[in-house]
Amino acid sequence: MGHWFSRNIVEPGKLPMLLALTSFVVTFLVTRTVTRLIRAGRGPFKNVSSGGLHIHHVVPGVVLTVLGGFGAVASGRHGFGAAAFAVVFGIGAGLVLDEFALILHLDDVYWSEEGRQSVEVVVLTAALMLLPLSGFSPLGVDDVTAEERQDRVSFILTLVLNFVFILVTLVKGKLRMALIGVFVPFVALVGAVRLARPGSWWWRHFYGRRHRSRARGTVRAYRHDKRWTRVRRKVQDLIGGFQERVPGRGSGTS
Repeated sequence: MGHWFSRNIVEPGKLPMLLALTSFVVTFLVTRTVTRLIRAGRGPFKNVSSGGLHIHHVVPGVVLTVLGGFGAVASGRHGFGAAAFAVVFGIGAGLVLDEFALILHLDDVYWSEEGRQSVEVVVLTAALMLLPLSGFSPLGVDDVTAEERQDRVSFILTLVLNFVFILVTLVKGKLRMALIGVFVPFVALVGAVRLARPGSWWWRHFYGRRHRSRARGTVRAYRHDKRWTRVRRKVQDLIGGFQERVPGRGSGTS
């Protein structure tokens, strides 16, 4: 196990990424636990205020993210400094993205329906960070052989083609597939060839007179949302605690 860890994590310089991911996930889980306790009125935790102003945890999160980010850039991928700043960055990112919905809406929507976006962004971010740790490279570079790397034309065509798949998937309204497709080109390929989601840029500009495509796309989007929205909400409730109704309590966004 130690040999595998050294060969696959330490030597390639992936240890800072692993530490950042671990601290990111742990910080998010601890923060959610604390805010749920505050909301329920249990434990010693209280909202942080100064002069009547509620200090959200996104504030120290931004500070830690900036410090960790600049420190990581200056430290490289090896050594104690890189590991320490990676942890600082992960903690800051966990605090910031836990209140992503607040930043997006510029309102305290932590426990509202819009607040679910924070949990979704955190889960998606953790999944994307896991991909490079697992050996996936952006735009499918890991699938290119040594000979193709030496052939600049083939190498550039591979990058361009994968980027086109990602761009088409994005304008078809499939953000999650586009983001995952950055590391797994096959996902972007599937998203690019399938019908666009209703309301997307591709839908408005290319399906104007294609009534059959519009009908099929609407039905497919409805079935997809009906199948997965309930599952996604259950996961969000489990992680974020949105189902916990505590009347008469504050928002608990420390």
